[in-house]
Amino acid sequence: MVSRKSFRYFFHVALVILLLNGRFIKAQQTFNGDLVCVAFYNIENLFDTIDSPDTDDREFLPDGANQWNSNKYKVKLKNMAEVIGQIGDEFVTGGPSIIGLAEVENRTVLKDLINTPPLQGKGYGIVHFDSPDPRGVDVALLYKFRDFKVLNAVAVPLRMKNNPRFRSRDQLVVSGVSYGDTLHLIVNHWPSRRSGPEFRAAAASLTRHIVDSLNSVHPGAKIIVMGDLNDDPTDPSLTQFLQAKGSKKDLKTGDLFNPMYELFKKGVGSLAYRDAWNLFDQIIVSEPLVHKKKKGYYLYSTRIFSKPFLFNKEGQYAGYPFRTFAGGAWVGGYSDHLPSFIILRKN
Repeated sequence: MVSRKSFRYFFHVALVILLLNGRFIKAQQTFNGDLVCVAFYNIENLFDTIDSPDTDDREFLPDGANQWNSNKYKVKLKNMAEVIGQIGDEFVTGGPSIIGLAEVENRTVLKDLINTPPLQGKGYGIVHFDSPDPRGVDVALLYKFRDFKVLNAVAVPLRMKNNPRFRSRDQLVVSGVSYGDTLHLIVNHWPSRRSGPEFRAAAASLTRHIVDSLNSVHPGAKIIVMGDLNDDPTDPSLTQFLQAKGSKKDLKTGDLFNPMYELFKKGVGSLAYRDAWNLFDQIIVSEPLVHKKKKGYYLYSTRIFSKPFLFNKEGQYAGYPFRTFAGGAWVGGYSDHLPSFIILRKN
């Protein structure tokens, strides 16, 4: 077990490297082609203050455990908008063209989010379906109308044959066109680790089935799988059931490439637990987005968005993501997860 003192030291060293790297990118790279930022962010319980009779949202009511109220809700919205508006800003400005979200309660909170500065006026649209999750947390997709035209969207339920009462988040599948290039996006929030690995294996198998179906209908489809997968890139759910490969070598038609694999091997994470980093928030792409065989977008860069304001600066959890609640108390931070993003560049 790494001590907290060592954890903080390595965190600060890594942060300096990230900051220097960011300055180098801004200073050295200019782009003449089109760039698109595609991101994912688990925004940690974006709930309104209104009781939903169909879900268990008691902890996020004014008289609930979190004493959730309008002021806290407004701070949460402001913080989320602040983060989203900066994701990928070393490459593009104004926030991602497309961003998948996890842990949103309903469409109302999404409307409030996109109307909160600095997202207001950015032209974001919403794709959202209510899921059967007992707590009412869903996945969703935000997209800029000017950058992405939605053609089709469907919510695919996750079911367990040996556990018919099990309910979890749907997998959101959205197909659309970005500047003449068709993209298929699958937004996930796989079952938690408390439920056991077989549940994430089932979720991974469902995602793989969706990928194979898209490839069957659209040969050579450009597919982007994103989400809080509650597993690391090296875990069996990713490597065996989703069959996401960590290397571009020998990548074949129909294969998935996980650019987060090498990041994780280098110690990069998106959330911290017991002085160790996990990389649950992943973005995975299909083979046509890896190799520049055809005109259109290809994977140019993969990052975890990790600006200093997203971290605790002091106290017991210095170096950890600065979250909304800590130890049962409201601290007014951002999320317990860091956003992930990729940059697509036009060939």
